[in-house]
Amino acid sequence: MASWNRHGSRIREVKMFMLVLLVWLLPVLEAVKVSPLIEKVSDHKDFKKLLRTRTNVLVVYTKTATSGDSHLKLLSDVAQTVKGQGTIAWVNCGDSEGRKLCKKVKVDPSSKRGGAELLHYKDGTFHTEYNRPATFKSMVAFLKDPSGPPLWEENPEAKDIVHIETEKDFRKLLKKEERPVLLMFYAPWCGVCKRMQPIFQQAATETKGKYVLAGMNVHPAEFDGLKQEYNVKGYPTFCYFEKGKFLYHYENYGATAKDMADWMKNPQPTQPKTPEVPWTETDSPVFHLTDESFDSFLEEHPAALVMFYAPWCGHCKKMKPEYDEAAEILNKGADSPGVLAAVDSTVHKAVGERFKISGFPTVKYFEKGEDKYTLPHLRSKDKIIEFMHNPQAPPPPEQSWEDKPSSISHLGSEDFREALKKKKHALVMFYAPWCPHCKNAVPHFTTAAELFKEDRKIVYAAVDCTKGQNHELCKQEGVEGYPTFNHYNYGKFVEKYNGDRGEAGFIGFMRSLRGRDQEKVVKRKEEL
Repeated sequence: MASWNRHGSRIREVKMFMLVLLVWLLPVLEAVKVSPLIEKVSDHKDFKKLLRTRTNVLVVYTKTATSGDSHLKLLSDVAQTVKGQGTIAWVNCGDSEGRKLCKKVKVDPSSKRGGAELLHYKDGTFHTEYNRPATFKSMVAFLKDPSGPPLWEENPEAKDIVHIETEKDFRKLLKKEERPVLLMFYAPWCGVCKRMQPIFQQAATETKGKYVLAGMNVHPAEFDGLKQEYNVKGYPTFCYFEKGKFLYHYENYGATAKDMADWMKNPQPTQPKTPEVPWTETDSPVFHLTDESFDSFLEEHPAALVMFYAPWCGHCKKMKPEYDEAAEILNKGADSPGVLAAVDSTVHKAVGERFKISGFPTVKYFEKGEDKYTLPHLRSKDKIIEFMHNPQAPPPPEQSWEDKPSSISHLGSEDFREALKKKKHALVMFYAPWCPHCKNAVPHFTTAAELFKEDRKIVYAAVDCTKGQNHELCKQEGVEGYPTFNHYNYGKFVEKYNGDRGEAGFIGFMRSLRGRDQEKVVKRKEEL
């Protein structure tokens, strides 16, 4: 019996020892789960070196070795995904070395819920507290673009939107959902999408229970097949489904939430636009010429004004009624000083090529068959009639803003994103050369650029929205009128500038941004 008691006592001792060992090892075992990609830091010098050598660091400060366990497990997966783009570090404020470091940088995770605090450091200094959702998707998005906007699903007002992440989730929704679905395919950077998201959110809330309004970021290349399937050629694209079947595109980009909700009660396909009647088929007093009739017409009419146009050109459409009215007088008058003619350069290309027509409308004056003047300033009925009565050489063309030497960085669709990525603060003016408000702002904007030309982190840039592919770029950046001023941080849109358009406004705006930057640097230095 005594032997049994001794044996039982030994078993109890071993059990007790194992229990103590387990309690002692628990933090170590927990730590083992942490990815080796998460850098453990406890020394202040090592911490400063980390911030000096890495440009994008998220630090999780924990009260003890185990209090940040849920964060560390999640961050281990995040670290794997952002490898090479961002760094995640861990400071345990519970051990003796870590406690000193936390005290030096004035961080106390014990005051935080869950005993953990996440702070982000950029370019060697404190940037911001991480206060977005503690989810894999949000954390990865943040570390890939710390200054970028939050994900749409992080907005509490978007709670009634169904946010779809994968093609599998998309197919699943269509298969199972009984209610009609209006799906917004979007890209996070798209200006029109940003403008329409609050309207879409409101419509989702107003129609909750009856319809499903869903959002899906299909900008990544992995969704190219899906975009092709639903004819997504630009952002946003709205697709309406019933019982999993695609029926219509919704194309009212100026809609209110009520418009959207009303349409869903009685969805209809977009009505095709009534095709425009070609100018040549209208009751126009203008002489409409072809490649074949052009030369013989000029032989018959020693003084002729010819408008080269394209049917799709907005400026041509605007000028047509004025040209028609002037032709009503000049082409029918017995003592007319000359006649007005027009050529559709999209149909009759040979004549356009012969006279090197590169833009529309181009107005040329021919005297005895000779190309005498090109007249960009003739747009109104009165100016046209006045000119024909007294043909004079046009005033010399005004030098374009882009051709004038200045400290403005003139950008286009090919270099816009690359150029802005390198600048901490960019104020961009989107303009049209003919716009009077733009012309008024140009000298003030140019003066402001001159003042900051030595600062390598700042740029004043301009985009001519009427040139080439720039029109599409301006549309993407949410430009709806001229001029539009946007502020960017390392290439990411921050806000529209709606301040004063004089030099004081443009200069003051940049000074306030630079002042805030300085304050942050000083504050971080004090804390370190």
